[in-house]
Amino acid sequence: MKLASLKAGGRDGTLVVVSKDMTKAVAVPGIAPTMQQALERWSSVQAHLQVIYDDLNKGEKIAGVFNFNPKDVASPLPRAYQWLDGSAYVNHVELVRKSRGVEMPESFWTDPLMYQGGSDTLLGPRDDVPLADEKWGIDFEAEIAVVTDDVPMGVTPEDAAHHIKLIMLVNDVSLRYLAMNEIAKGFGFLQAKPASAFSPVAVTPDDLGAAWKDGKVCLPLLSYYNGTQFGRPHAGTDMVFNFPTLVAHAAKTRFLSAGTIIGSGTVSNKDRSVGSSCIVEKRTIEKLDTGDSTTPFMKFGDNVKIEMVDDKGKNIFGSIEQKIVPYQYKKAQKMTGAA
Repeated sequence: MKLASLKAGGRDGTLVVVSKDMTKAVAVPGIAPTMQQALERWSSVQAHLQVIYDDLNKGEKIAGVFNFNPKDVASPLPRAYQWLDGSAYVNHVELVRKSRGVEMPESFWTDPLMYQGGSDTLLGPRDDVPLADEKWGIDFEAEIAVVTDDVPMGVTPEDAAHHIKLIMLVNDVSLRYLAMNEIAKGFGFLQAKPASAFSPVAVTPDDLGAAWKDGKVCLPLLSYYNGTQFGRPHAGTDMVFNFPTLVAHAAKTRFLSAGTIIGSGTVSNKDRSVGSSCIVEKRTIEKLDTGDSTTPFMKFGDNVKIEMVDDKGKNIFGSIEQKIVPYQYKKAQKMTGAA
């Protein structure tokens, strides 16, 4: 099943069921007006949403059906109670630490890294990325994320798998030069992690078929930088911690509310021929190979595209397509009506 949130309908958008080929959609206010409300009542609404999805795919006549356009949607969850991003691909962590001349502790192979990101505002798949300064080291990060229902504290990885209800793609925007300052303080990311963006649709694990295996999405994740393919690492390869393990890690000392988003971290393979899912990883490889990093970080006007296709070449989640644009504080005040 594929679900999305139209931008119309307030801050939390309007929940719509989207056909498998992502050509048609229909709002379902009688079942759940928003994605958040659907997740909070998942056990009672899932079957009803599935019926609508099946009818859409059969071409049945359904009142209110319209042509689906990714430009009209927000993030599947336009805002979330919690956004936690892990680092399941330890190869990426090791490379980035090498770029800073820092050795990676052995514990990173057995105990996941995870930070808590801002989730009050999440970007839609076609929203521009507004930033005030090109000198911050602007980078994209192509990732996968899952969305949970209510998760009990202390859940085991085996039981955590049953709490994963939706899967999405992510552009976890990172500001690398600001990150260096924050890492030095030893108190986590804040300024280095502006709003992340998510794919046009979120899909249920069963919709992935055989590609959802052992708590992993077993397909290549494709990223394009300024129109050129940048990376195609396989998301099921070199993922040290699967999603149930990440969910259990997040819930070790707390309950997770329905609508919690948990990210995989930058998808990365040891095989360098498949490219990278972020610029800093490519820069690190360049420095290790040649002694110098030559690929620049993003500038205003640069764009990124992130997507995943199935074994038949069909786009699964829709594409994240974003441009980096200058942010103007005074203009933003005028647009929002702020004093």
